[in-house]
Amino acid sequence: MVVWLLLVAVVAVALGWGAARLVRRRRGRVAAGLVAVLVGTLALGGGSQLWARASLDSSGIARALVWMDADVDDRLRFPALPVPAGDDVLPLREGSLPDGVLDRVTVPGSGEEDLDALLQRTETTAFVVLRGDEVLLESYGEGQSRESLQTSFSVAKSVLSTLVGLAIERGYIGSLEDPVTTYVPELLDRDPRFAEVTLRHLVTMSSGLSYEEQGLPWSDDALTYYAPDLRALALTAEVEEPPGRTWLYNNYNPLLVGMVLERAVGEPVEEFAAEALWGPMGAEADASWSADSTASGFPKMESGFNARALDYARFGLLFAREGRAGDRQVVPADWVAEATARDTSGDPAEHYQYWWWVDTEREGRFSARGNKGQFVYVDPATDVVVVRTGREAVLEDWTAVLRDVADRVG
Repeated sequence: MVVWLLLVAVVAVALGWGAARLVRRRRGRVAAGLVAVLVGTLALGGGSQLWARASLDSSGIARALVWMDADVDDRLRFPALPVPAGDDVLPLREGSLPDGVLDRVTVPGSGEEDLDALLQRTETTAFVVLRGDEVLLESYGEGQSRESLQTSFSVAKSVLSTLVGLAIERGYIGSLEDPVTTYVPELLDRDPRFAEVTLRHLVTMSSGLSYEEQGLPWSDDALTYYAPDLRALALTAEVEEPPGRTWLYNNYNPLLVGMVLERAVGEPVEEFAAEALWGPMGAEADASWSADSTASGFPKMESGFNARALDYARFGLLFAREGRAGDRQVVPADWVAEATARDTSGDPAEHYQYWWWVDTEREGRFSARGNKGQFVYVDPATDVVVVRTGREAVLEDWTAVLRDVADRVG
Protein backbone atom coordinates (compact mmCIF):
# COMPACT_ATOMS: atom_id res chain seq x y z
CA MET A 1 0.00 0.00 0.00
CA VAL A 2 2.84 2.42 0.87
CA VAL A 3 4.39 1.92 -2.57
CA TRP A 4 1.06 2.67 -4.25
CA LEU A 5 0.54 5.84 -2.25
CA LEU A 6 4.08 7.04 -2.92
CA LEU A 7 3.56 6.44 -6.63
CA VAL A 8 0.28 8.34 -6.56
CA ALA A 9 1.93 11.21 -4.68
CA VAL A 10 4.75 11.40 -7.20
CA VAL A 11 2.29 11.50 -10.08
CA ALA A 12 0.23 14.17 -8.28
CA VAL A 13 3.30 16.33 -7.70
CA ALA A 14 4.43 15.92 -11.28
CA LEU A 15 1.04 16.88 -12.67
CA GLY A 16 0.77 19.80 -10.34
CA TRP A 17 4.27 21.01 -11.19
CA GLY A 18 3.59 20.73 -14.90
CA ALA A 19 0.32 22.61 -14.62
CA ALA A 20 1.99 25.28 -12.51
CA ARG A 21 4.70 25.86 -15.11
CA LEU A 22 2.07 26.22 -17.83
CA VAL A 23 0.04 28.75 -15.86
CA ARG A 24 3.09 30.67 -14.61
CA ARG A 25 3.92 31.59 -18.16
CA ARG A 26 0.51 33.15 -18.56
CA ARG A 27 -0.96 34.25 -15.25
CA GLY A 28 1.74 34.60 -12.63
CA ARG A 29 2.83 32.76 -9.53
CA VAL A 30 -0.35 33.01 -7.40
CA ALA A 31 -2.51 31.44 -10.08
CA ALA A 32 0.17 28.87 -10.69
CA GLY A 33 0.17 27.87 -7.06
CA LEU A 34 -3.59 27.52 -6.93
CA VAL A 35 -3.66 25.37 -10.05
CA ALA A 36 -0.86 23.21 -8.71
CA VAL A 37 -2.80 22.54 -5.50
CA LEU A 38 -6.02 21.82 -7.38
CA VAL A 39 -4.49 19.50 -9.95
CA GLY A 40 -2.38 17.73 -7.36
CA THR A 41 -5.38 17.16 -5.11
CA LEU A 42 -7.48 15.79 -7.95
CA ALA A 43 -4.69 13.51 -9.08
CA LEU A 44 -4.03 12.27 -5.55
CA GLY A 45 -7.73 11.57 -4.97
CA GLY A 46 -8.17 9.81 -8.30
CA GLY A 47 -5.02 7.78 -7.81
CA SER A 48 -6.11 6.75 -4.32
CA GLN A 49 -9.43 5.50 -5.70
CA LEU A 50 -7.64 3.54 -8.40
CA TRP A 51 -5.41 1.92 -5.78
CA ALA A 52 -8.39 1.21 -3.49
CA ARG A 53 -10.46 -0.45 -6.21
CA ALA A 54 -7.51 -2.63 -7.19
CA SER A 55 -6.98 -3.66 -3.54
CA LEU A 56 -10.48 -4.63 -2.37
CA ASP A 57 -9.46 -8.25 -1.78
CA SER A 58 -6.37 -7.38 0.24
CA SER A 59 -6.94 -4.16 2.19
CA GLY A 60 -9.51 -3.08 4.74
CA ILE A 61 -8.54 0.55 4.16
CA ALA A 62 -9.24 0.12 0.45
CA ARG A 63 -12.67 -1.34 1.21
CA ALA A 64 -13.50 1.54 3.53
CA LEU A 65 -12.46 4.07 0.88
CA VAL A 66 -14.58 2.47 -1.84
CA TRP A 67 -17.53 1.02 0.11
CA MET A 68 -17.64 3.88 2.63
CA ASP A 69 -20.08 3.50 5.54
CA ALA A 70 -21.50 0.10 6.45
CA ASP A 71 -24.67 -0.78 4.58
CA VAL A 72 -27.33 -3.51 4.84
CA ASP A 73 -26.38 -4.60 1.32
CA ASP A 74 -22.83 -5.38 2.46
CA ARG A 75 -23.91 -9.00 2.82
CA LEU A 76 -23.91 -9.08 -0.98
CA ARG A 77 -20.30 -7.83 -1.07
CA PHE A 78 -18.79 -10.24 1.46
CA PRO A 79 -18.53 -14.00 0.85
CA ALA A 80 -21.41 -15.88 2.51
CA LEU A 81 -20.76 -18.88 4.79
CA PRO A 82 -23.86 -21.11 5.01
CA VAL A 83 -25.60 -21.80 8.32
CA PRO A 84 -28.11 -24.51 7.37
CA ALA A 85 -31.41 -24.95 9.19
CA GLY A 86 -32.45 -28.35 10.48
CA ASP A 87 -35.40 -30.56 9.55
CA ASP A 88 -37.46 -29.82 12.66
CA VAL A 89 -38.92 -26.32 12.29
CA LEU A 90 -40.40 -24.64 15.36
CA PRO A 91 -43.98 -23.92 14.26
CA LEU A 92 -45.40 -20.42 14.54
CA ARG A 93 -49.08 -19.74 13.98
CA GLU A 94 -51.02 -16.66 13.04
CA GLY A 95 -52.39 -14.80 16.03
CA SER A 96 -54.52 -11.74 16.54
CA LEU A 97 -54.86 -8.69 18.75
CA PRO A 98 -57.90 -6.64 19.69
CA ASP A 99 -58.54 -3.84 17.22
CA GLY A 100 -56.37 -0.78 17.69
CA VAL A 101 -53.76 -2.26 20.03
CA LEU A 102 -50.88 -1.64 17.63
CA ASP A 103 -52.38 0.95 15.32
CA ARG A 104 -50.26 3.59 17.02
CA VAL A 105 -47.05 3.57 19.07
CA THR A 106 -45.28 6.13 21.21
CA VAL A 107 -42.13 7.65 19.70
CA PRO A 108 -39.87 9.68 22.01
CA GLY A 109 -39.90 13.32 21.03
CA SER A 110 -42.92 13.14 18.76
CA GLY A 111 -45.67 11.40 20.76
CA GLU A 112 -47.94 8.79 19.24
CA GLU A 113 -47.54 7.89 15.57
CA ASP A 114 -49.33 5.55 13.20
CA LEU A 115 -47.26 2.36 13.23
CA ASP A 116 -47.49 1.68 9.49
CA ALA A 117 -46.44 5.23 8.68
CA LEU A 118 -43.57 5.00 11.16
CA LEU A 119 -42.24 1.80 9.61
CA GLN A 120 -42.38 3.37 6.19
CA ARG A 121 -40.62 6.62 7.09
CA THR A 122 -37.88 4.80 9.02
CA GLU A 123 -36.94 2.54 6.08
CA THR A 124 -37.88 -0.56 8.08
CA THR A 125 -37.37 -3.74 6.08
CA ALA A 126 -39.07 -6.16 8.51
CA PHE A 127 -41.15 -5.81 11.66
CA VAL A 128 -42.39 -8.89 13.52
CA VAL A 129 -44.20 -9.22 16.83
CA LEU A 130 -44.55 -12.60 18.54
CA ARG A 131 -46.44 -13.55 21.68
CA GLY A 132 -45.35 -17.07 22.37
CA ASP A 133 -45.77 -19.03 19.17
CA GLU A 134 -48.34 -16.57 17.78
CA VAL A 135 -47.30 -14.12 15.05
CA LEU A 136 -49.30 -11.03 15.97
CA LEU A 137 -47.77 -8.72 13.40
CA GLU A 138 -45.60 -9.34 10.34
CA SER A 139 -44.75 -6.42 8.08
CA TYR A 140 -42.17 -5.96 5.31
CA GLY A 141 -41.03 -2.87 3.44
CA GLU A 142 -38.29 -1.58 1.15
CA GLY A 143 -38.98 -4.39 -1.32
CA GLN A 144 -38.45 -7.18 1.25
CA SER A 145 -40.59 -10.24 1.98
CA ARG A 146 -40.89 -13.10 4.45
CA GLU A 147 -38.25 -15.03 2.49
CA SER A 148 -35.69 -12.19 2.47
CA LEU A 149 -32.49 -12.51 4.48
CA GLN A 150 -32.00 -9.53 6.76
CA THR A 151 -28.51 -8.65 7.87
CA SER A 152 -28.20 -8.06 11.59
CA PHE A 153 -24.89 -6.26 12.13
CA SER A 154 -24.10 -6.62 15.86
CA VAL A 155 -27.03 -8.91 16.61
CA ALA A 156 -24.38 -11.40 15.49
CA LYS A 157 -22.61 -10.80 18.81
CA SER A 158 -25.61 -12.20 20.72
CA VAL A 159 -25.54 -15.27 18.45
CA LEU A 160 -21.81 -15.65 19.08
CA SER A 161 -22.10 -15.40 22.86
CA THR A 162 -24.80 -18.09 22.73
CA LEU A 163 -22.34 -20.34 20.91
CA VAL A 164 -19.83 -19.74 23.68
CA GLY A 165 -22.40 -20.91 26.22
CA LEU A 166 -23.05 -24.03 24.15
CA ALA A 167 -19.32 -24.71 23.84
CA ILE A 168 -18.97 -24.48 27.62
CA GLU A 169 -21.93 -26.83 28.12
CA ARG A 170 -20.34 -29.38 25.79
CA GLY A 171 -16.94 -29.17 27.45
CA TYR A 172 -15.06 -27.55 24.58
CA ILE A 173 -14.38 -24.46 26.70
CA GLY A 174 -13.69 -24.70 30.42
CA SER A 175 -15.48 -21.57 31.61
CA LEU A 176 -15.68 -17.83 31.13
CA GLU A 177 -12.87 -17.51 33.66
CA ASP A 178 -10.42 -19.07 31.19
CA PRO A 179 -7.78 -16.58 30.00
CA VAL A 180 -8.00 -15.87 26.29
CA THR A 181 -4.35 -16.99 26.09
CA THR A 182 -5.39 -20.55 26.95
CA TYR A 183 -6.73 -20.73 23.40
CA VAL A 184 -4.74 -17.97 21.66
CA PRO A 185 -1.31 -18.27 23.33
CA GLU A 186 0.46 -16.21 20.67
CA LEU A 187 -1.02 -13.12 22.28
CA LEU A 188 1.49 -13.59 25.11
CA ASP A 189 4.36 -13.04 22.70
CA ARG A 190 3.09 -9.51 22.11
CA ASP A 191 2.11 -8.57 25.65
CA PRO A 192 2.19 -10.74 28.81
CA ARG A 193 -0.75 -8.71 30.18
CA PHE A 194 -3.06 -10.68 27.86
CA ALA A 195 -2.84 -13.48 30.44
CA GLU A 196 -5.11 -11.35 32.68
CA VAL A 197 -7.85 -11.04 30.02
CA THR A 198 -10.52 -13.73 30.45
CA LEU A 199 -13.36 -14.77 28.19
CA ARG A 200 -15.73 -13.07 30.64
CA HIS A 201 -13.92 -9.79 30.10
CA LEU A 202 -14.34 -10.20 26.35
CA VAL A 203 -18.07 -11.03 26.35
CA THR A 204 -18.86 -8.20 28.77
CA MET A 205 -16.87 -5.57 26.83
CA SER A 206 -14.56 -4.95 29.78
CA SER A 207 -11.34 -6.41 28.34
CA GLY A 208 -9.22 -3.28 28.72
CA LEU A 209 -8.16 -3.50 25.07
CA SER A 210 -7.65 -0.31 23.10
CA TYR A 211 -10.35 0.70 20.60
CA GLU A 212 -10.83 3.96 18.72
CA GLU A 213 -14.02 4.66 16.80
CA GLN A 214 -13.30 7.62 14.54
CA GLY A 215 -15.10 6.74 11.32
CA LEU A 216 -11.81 6.88 9.41
CA PRO A 217 -10.64 4.16 6.98
CA TRP A 218 -7.72 3.25 9.26
CA SER A 219 -9.51 3.50 12.64
CA ASP A 220 -10.51 0.42 14.62
CA ASP A 221 -14.21 0.56 13.80
CA ALA A 222 -13.48 0.43 10.04
CA LEU A 223 -10.68 -2.13 10.26
CA THR A 224 -12.64 -4.60 12.39
CA TYR A 225 -15.48 -4.38 9.88
CA TYR A 226 -13.59 -4.36 6.57
CA ALA A 227 -10.26 -6.15 7.11
CA PRO A 228 -9.90 -9.14 4.72
CA ASP A 229 -8.08 -11.20 7.39
CA LEU A 230 -9.81 -10.66 10.72
CA ARG A 231 -7.79 -13.35 12.49
CA ALA A 232 -4.58 -11.49 11.73
CA LEU A 233 -6.20 -8.20 12.73
CA ALA A 234 -7.40 -9.64 16.05
CA LEU A 235 -3.83 -10.52 16.94
CA THR A 236 -2.85 -6.84 16.66
CA ALA A 237 -5.13 -5.83 19.55
CA GLU A 238 -3.41 -3.73 22.20
CA VAL A 239 -3.82 -3.86 25.98
CA GLU A 240 -4.62 -0.37 27.26
CA GLU A 241 -5.61 -0.93 30.89
CA PRO A 242 -6.24 -3.82 33.32
CA PRO A 243 -9.41 -5.76 32.43
CA GLY A 244 -12.65 -5.52 34.39
CA ARG A 245 -12.49 -1.80 35.12
CA THR A 246 -14.15 -0.08 32.17
CA TRP A 247 -17.01 -0.94 29.82
CA LEU A 248 -15.98 -0.10 26.25
CA TYR A 249 -17.77 -1.31 23.14
CA ASN A 250 -14.91 -2.98 21.30
CA ASN A 251 -15.06 -5.15 18.18
CA TYR A 252 -11.71 -6.79 18.84
CA ASN A 253 -13.45 -8.71 21.64
CA PRO A 254 -15.76 -10.82 19.40
CA LEU A 255 -12.94 -11.39 16.91
CA LEU A 256 -10.80 -12.91 19.65
CA VAL A 257 -13.73 -14.96 20.97
CA GLY A 258 -14.36 -16.25 17.46
CA MET A 259 -10.76 -17.48 17.29
CA VAL A 260 -11.17 -19.11 20.70
CA LEU A 261 -14.38 -20.82 19.60
CA GLU A 262 -13.10 -22.25 16.34
CA ARG A 263 -9.98 -23.60 18.02
CA ALA A 264 -11.89 -25.03 20.99
CA VAL A 265 -14.62 -26.82 19.02
CA GLY A 266 -12.29 -27.85 16.19
CA GLU A 267 -14.59 -26.76 13.36
CA PRO A 268 -15.60 -23.53 11.63
CA VAL A 269 -17.86 -21.33 13.75
CA GLU A 270 -20.64 -21.27 11.15
CA GLU A 271 -20.75 -25.09 11.14
CA PHE A 272 -20.93 -25.21 14.93
CA ALA A 273 -23.66 -22.56 14.82
CA ALA A 274 -25.77 -24.71 12.48
CA GLU A 275 -25.24 -27.91 14.44
CA ALA A 276 -25.60 -26.57 17.99
CA LEU A 277 -28.01 -23.64 17.64
CA TRP A 278 -29.67 -22.85 14.32
CA GLY A 279 -30.94 -26.37 13.64
CA PRO A 280 -31.95 -27.30 17.22
CA MET A 281 -33.80 -24.02 17.85
CA GLY A 282 -36.08 -24.77 14.87
CA ALA A 283 -35.11 -22.12 12.31
CA GLU A 284 -37.26 -22.35 9.20
CA ALA A 285 -34.60 -21.32 6.68
CA ASP A 286 -30.86 -21.41 6.13
CA ALA A 287 -28.98 -18.39 7.42
CA SER A 288 -25.55 -17.18 6.43
CA TRP A 289 -22.58 -15.54 8.10
CA SER A 290 -20.61 -13.03 6.06
CA ALA A 291 -16.89 -13.81 5.90
CA ASP A 292 -13.96 -11.42 5.88
CA SER A 293 -12.75 -12.78 2.51
CA THR A 294 -12.71 -15.92 0.41
CA ALA A 295 -9.05 -16.51 1.23
CA SER A 296 -9.48 -16.20 5.00
CA GLY A 297 -13.02 -17.57 5.36
CA PHE A 298 -13.42 -16.26 8.90
CA PRO A 299 -16.97 -15.19 9.88
CA LYS A 300 -17.36 -11.52 10.66
CA MET A 301 -17.90 -12.25 14.33
CA GLU A 302 -18.74 -8.67 15.18
CA SER A 303 -21.50 -8.49 12.55
CA GLY A 304 -22.80 -10.08 9.39
CA PHE A 305 -25.18 -12.79 10.57
CA ASN A 306 -27.99 -12.91 8.00
CA ALA A 307 -31.38 -14.58 8.46
CA ARG A 308 -35.11 -14.26 7.93
CA ALA A 309 -36.96 -11.96 10.31
CA LEU A 310 -39.12 -14.82 11.61
CA ASP A 311 -36.00 -16.77 12.51
CA TYR A 312 -34.61 -13.83 14.46
CA ALA A 313 -37.95 -13.93 16.26
CA ARG A 314 -37.46 -17.62 16.98
CA PHE A 315 -34.01 -16.80 18.38
CA GLY A 316 -35.59 -14.21 20.67
CA LEU A 317 -38.31 -16.66 21.70
CA LEU A 318 -35.61 -19.19 22.59
CA PHE A 319 -34.27 -16.70 25.15
CA ALA A 320 -37.74 -15.68 26.31
CA ARG A 321 -38.33 -19.34 27.18
CA GLU A 322 -35.09 -19.91 29.08
CA GLY A 323 -33.34 -21.67 26.22
CA ARG A 324 -36.17 -24.01 25.21
CA ALA A 325 -37.52 -24.53 21.70
CA GLY A 326 -40.69 -26.56 21.98
CA ASP A 327 -39.78 -29.52 24.20
CA ARG A 328 -36.01 -29.19 23.52
CA GLN A 329 -33.61 -27.48 25.93
CA VAL A 330 -31.29 -25.97 23.33
CA VAL A 331 -29.35 -23.47 25.47
CA PRO A 332 -28.78 -24.03 29.19
CA ALA A 333 -31.25 -22.03 31.26
CA ASP A 334 -28.46 -20.86 33.56
CA TRP A 335 -26.59 -19.41 30.59
CA VAL A 336 -29.68 -17.54 29.35
CA ALA A 337 -30.17 -16.04 32.81
CA GLU A 338 -26.52 -15.00 33.14
CA ALA A 339 -26.23 -13.67 29.60
CA THR A 340 -29.15 -11.27 29.99
CA ALA A 341 -28.99 -10.32 33.67
CA ARG A 342 -28.83 -6.82 35.10
CA ASP A 343 -25.78 -7.63 37.18
CA THR A 344 -22.55 -5.79 37.93
CA SER A 345 -20.99 -8.40 40.19
CA GLY A 346 -18.76 -9.67 37.38
CA ASP A 347 -18.51 -6.64 35.09
CA PRO A 348 -18.85 -2.86 35.29
CA ALA A 349 -22.04 -2.27 33.25
CA GLU A 350 -25.61 -2.96 34.37
CA HIS A 351 -26.99 -2.21 30.89
CA TYR A 352 -24.92 -4.89 29.15
CA GLN A 353 -24.12 -8.52 29.78
CA TYR A 354 -22.86 -11.30 27.45
CA TRP A 355 -23.27 -9.22 24.29
CA TRP A 356 -26.93 -8.63 25.11
CA TRP A 357 -28.31 -5.18 26.00
CA VAL A 358 -30.30 -5.06 29.24
CA ASP A 359 -33.39 -2.82 29.32
CA THR A 360 -32.89 -0.99 32.61
CA GLU A 361 -36.34 0.60 32.23
CA ARG A 362 -38.19 -2.74 32.36
CA GLU A 363 -36.96 -5.42 34.73
CA GLY A 364 -36.14 -8.71 33.01
CA ARG A 365 -36.21 -7.42 29.44
CA PHE A 366 -33.25 -7.38 27.07
CA SER A 367 -32.35 -7.09 23.40
CA ALA A 368 -29.84 -7.96 20.73
CA ARG A 369 -28.91 -4.84 18.76
CA GLY A 370 -27.14 -3.97 15.54
CA ASN A 371 -26.11 -0.94 13.53
CA LYS A 372 -28.80 0.83 11.45
CA GLY A 373 -31.46 -0.11 13.99
CA GLN A 374 -31.50 -3.93 13.91
CA PHE A 375 -33.25 -5.30 17.02
CA VAL A 376 -34.47 -8.49 18.67
CA TYR A 377 -36.30 -7.22 21.76
CA VAL A 378 -37.39 -9.80 24.34
CA ASP A 379 -39.80 -9.73 27.29
CA PRO A 380 -39.73 -13.16 28.95
CA ALA A 381 -42.51 -12.23 31.43
CA THR A 382 -45.09 -11.98 28.66
CA ASP A 383 -43.41 -14.20 26.04
CA VAL A 384 -43.27 -11.20 23.69
CA VAL A 385 -40.55 -10.79 21.05
CA VAL A 386 -40.29 -7.79 18.71
CA VAL A 387 -37.95 -7.84 15.70
CA ARG A 388 -37.07 -4.75 13.70
CA THR A 389 -34.63 -4.68 10.80
CA GLY A 390 -34.04 -1.70 8.57
CA ARG A 391 -31.96 0.08 5.99
CA GLU A 392 -31.37 2.96 8.43
CA ALA A 393 -32.18 3.54 12.08
CA VAL A 394 -33.64 7.04 11.54
CA LEU A 395 -34.98 7.05 15.12
CA GLU A 396 -32.57 7.79 17.95
CA ASP A 397 -34.32 5.50 20.43
CA TRP A 398 -35.78 2.36 18.91
CA THR A 399 -35.55 0.65 22.30
CA ALA A 400 -38.25 2.97 23.67
CA VAL A 401 -40.51 2.23 20.68
CA LEU A 402 -40.06 -1.53 20.99
CA ARG A 403 -40.58 -1.28 24.74
CA ASP A 404 -43.89 0.47 24.04
CA VAL A 405 -44.89 -2.22 21.56
CA ALA A 406 -44.15 -4.92 24.12
CA ASP A 407 -46.10 -3.00 26.78
CA ARG A 408 -49.16 -2.73 24.53
CA VAL A 409 -49.04 -6.38 23.46
CA GLY A 410 -48.16 -7.81 26.86
